[in-house]
Parts: sequence; C-alpha cells; structure tokens
Amino acid sequence: MHQSHALVAIVTLLSLLVYIWMIFRIGGARKRSGIDAPAMTGHPELERHLRVQANTVEWLVIYLPSLWLFAIYWNDLVAAALGVVWILGRIIYALGYAADPKKREVGFIIQALATAVLLFGALGRAIWAFIVIGN
Repeated sequence: MHQSHALVAIVTLLSLLVYIWMIFRIGGARKRSGIDAPAMTGHPELERHLRVQANTVEWLVIYLPSLWLFAIYWNDLVAAALGVVWILGRIIYALGYAADPKKREVGFIIQALATAVLLFGALGRAIWAFIVIGN
C-alpha cells in the first residue's frame, strides 16, 4: 500500500518553523545587545543565538533527508515520531544553549540520537532493499 507521507511532510514543515523561530531569536538578541547586522560577534547572547541557528542548519542537512528516506523505506508514522523527538531536542538545545552553553548537551543528545536512528535505519533498509530486490 502506498503511504502518503503527510505526517512526515507536517513534521518537516514544523522542523522548518522551529528553525525560523531560531532566526527570529537572533533578531531579538541583536536588539537587546545593540549589535546590528552584519556584525556577528560582540555580545555573548548574540553569539549563542547565532551558534544555535548555525548548528541547527548543520543538522538539518543530515536530518531532513534521513527523515524522508526512513519514511520511504520503513514507516511514515515512526519517521514522524522520530522527527517530533528531533524537534523537541532542538528546542531543548536552543533554550539551554541560549541560557548557558553548558546546558546544551541534553537537547543535543536527544536530536543526535533521533537523527542517528533515522539515518542508519534508512541506510540499513536501503541496503537490504538493494540486496533483496535489486536496483
């Protein structure tokens, strides 16, 4: 039976909305610190928010393809659930890092584990499909 992948589409868009939320938090940090663009340094709060945004985009390029390939090769519902875990991990990471860089670990570990399951789950199933079904 063909899966619509609507749940994964929704989670993908929610993931991007979380990323946009992080971008807006940079604007707030800029306003509070009085540091206008294009400056990227000069106040610890601004630098923490910029690092959260940069780290998130670094992970998005691993997470999003893994999310979709897991949904295709395994299951839409499980992929979407892991995507929600990733989103929660990124929010915990962002809030923790913004408060104190030492508080970023829990959120980072949550999202990294969710990504690892998606990535290696998709890779394993794709390899299995190739071996069993062929190209």
